[in-house]
Amino acid sequence: MSSTVRVRIAPSPTGDPHVGTAYIGLLNYIYAKQRGGKFILRIEDTDRTRFVPTSEAMIFEALRWLGIDWDEGPDVGGPHGPYRQSERTEIYRAHTSTLIENGSAYRCFCTPEELDQRRKAQLAAKMAPRYDGTCRRLTKEQVDANLAAGKSFTVRLAVPAEGATVFRDELRGEITIDHHNVDDQVLMKSDGFPTYHLANVVDDHLMEITDVIRAEEWISSTPKHVLLYKAFGWELPKFWHMPLLRNTDKSKISKRKNPVSLIYYRQAGFLPQAMLNFLGLMGGGMPAPGDHNNTPEQNRAAEIFSMADMLERFVFERISLGGPVFDLVKLKWLNGEYLRALSKEEFAQQMRDVIFSDAFLAKLTPLVQNRVETLAQVGDIADFLFKDNVVPAEDVWMPKKRSREETLAFTGELLAALEGAEWAEPAIDAAIRALLTAKEWSVKEGFTLLRTIMTGTASSPPLLESLGIFGKARSLDRMRRFLDAQKKISKS
Repeated sequence: MSSTVRVRIAPSPTGDPHVGTAYIGLLNYIYAKQRGGKFILRIEDTDRTRFVPTSEAMIFEALRWLGIDWDEGPDVGGPHGPYRQSERTEIYRAHTSTLIENGSAYRCFCTPEELDQRRKAQLAAKMAPRYDGTCRRLTKEQVDANLAAGKSFTVRLAVPAEGATVFRDELRGEITIDHHNVDDQVLMKSDGFPTYHLANVVDDHLMEITDVIRAEEWISSTPKHVLLYKAFGWELPKFWHMPLLRNTDKSKISKRKNPVSLIYYRQAGFLPQAMLNFLGLMGGGMPAPGDHNNTPEQNRAAEIFSMADMLERFVFERISLGGPVFDLVKLKWLNGEYLRALSKEEFAQQMRDVIFSDAFLAKLTPLVQNRVETLAQVGDIADFLFKDNVVPAEDVWMPKKRSREETLAFTGELLAALEGAEWAEPAIDAAIRALLTAKEWSVKEGFTLLRTIMTGTASSPPLLESLGIFGKARSLDRMRRFLDAQKKISKS
């Protein structure tokens, strides 16, 4: 293993870049830079069913917007490439053959239908669903016959039937997980692409990663990774599992309760230095604001720091294992502090860059130019594009022939449909119309409902074009806020 500290993040290009990616990325970046090491960006794109072609570029852009740059990666190269897993499939297949040959893995010929039936039977018997080892018991002759017949197969890890795996977490100490709680994980899928577990271990070893700094949700998977390291005869890296970001109710952060897209925060006018500062607070490695004798101003000042401050003062051993709360109220306060600290010229430039950019105004112009008699009227018909909160009255958004409960349920399904849609007018239109057909809603009902949620009124510039200008992240956030507000009204 390298004597130089080497760490990495490995996001999957399956949608908008997530704040959790930035959180873990920042911690890895700080760890490497404090120790004169290297920070690597790897793209884990082997899940081809969820792959989004534009996502990789958005990940690059969002991380650089925050000031988190990398020493090696798909776009900058490096001595351990390629840095996209989809370009490393032959490497994984060769390593899979090694595992089969030394008995650490085996071919599984069970069909998806067979696996589903066994899973249902296990659940009916109130057993934890897991692979039952059917193909692990096949003889060499049976395996050869299946291969000769051209049967499709996956490759599974042969987890020892007895005993336990023990590993050290640098924040928690020694962790022991019994093998009865570890499944014979699929390592290679039938399509020839590896699963996360195999590719993760192979890449971390070949890229000489010394410290794996990732979210605590991977603790339960670490025994599988440790078993793979041992099967290959490789030295283990150090494992650091960071506490998960939490909603204010302590549940795992999710888009249902908080915007999680970095694109949203950029488009909504949050400054990158404020978001970076906020994520640094989430880590818990900075010195506490101070004792009870401090004034509020002193405590407030202690919560505001730069990347340079973090590189100087962040201590990983100080990290609290309690899940840090991703509190939007706190983030907005922090962003306000940064905005007020700007010079008037800098503030004006931020407004031009984010709210009144040339690109935004170029998109807005064709929507409003033929609808106004004076320039002042632009604000009257397009104010919803500049507002942060839009609260339509119930008599505006409620379809006449639908109940409140039915309408809100449909809105939730519409939100889910738009979440999965490509953000281009034809795709948005198709997603909306498919749901309208499935739920037997008229085009007028569905489009008017969405229009009022987005704009606050039943009359506005063209809806689909407006959604395109407003952007996916902010549009979905506005729908979530609407649903949250209506749920609160229902409970009151």
